[in-house]
Amino acid sequence: MKVISASLETIAAKESQYPKDGILEIAFAGRSNVGKSSLINTLVNRINLARTSGKPGKTQTLNFYNINDQFRFVDLPGYGYAKVSRREKEKWAHMIEEYLHNRQNLIEVILVLDIRHEPGDHDALMYQWIRDFGFNGIIVATKADKVSRGQWEKQRSIIQKKLMVENRNDIIPFSAEKKLNVENVWGAIEEVITINKEQQDS
Repeated sequence: MKVISASLETIAAKESQYPKDGILEIAFAGRSNVGKSSLINTLVNRINLARTSGKPGKTQTLNFYNINDQFRFVDLPGYGYAKVSRREKEKWAHMIEEYLHNRQNLIEVILVLDIRHEPGDHDALMYQWIRDFGFNGIIVATKADKVSRGQWEKQRSIIQKKLMVENRNDIIPFSAEKKLNVENVWGAIEEVITINKEQQDS
């Protein structure tokens, strides 16, 4: 995918603030500080399009990024961050749930995990939701440069078993720092976009 333009289009905390058009959207879900923003920046080859932070919980809104005026990436608030109030957690959870349940533009939710760790219960619940709603269940396993390539299959096996992933090829090791497997992630995204556009045209 050649990215000609990429911009932060809208920041939203509720449905009335979402962009008002029919452009296809791909959302990124994952725990706080797992690397969703870094993944988006790497995919569009920008340094600071999506704001990153070493402090978990930085993304506290739905951030809509317009890509080539053709589709959007949507960075969802991270879940599972312990050092916030229960009220704040509930607010984030409602924000995510409202978007995932109601957004007609949404064609895929990519689950972002840290390849070094076994998925937690929040990850399992999110993956189950993704599958139950008919999405492909693409998983991007970030920070792959932090483990040896020889460990990738072991870690993918752990993820596959925990989340009951049918096809291990849906788990893509990735590193923003080393630009590992950027083309494979784009390949999965482009396939989803192509299929949905064909369905719209038919």
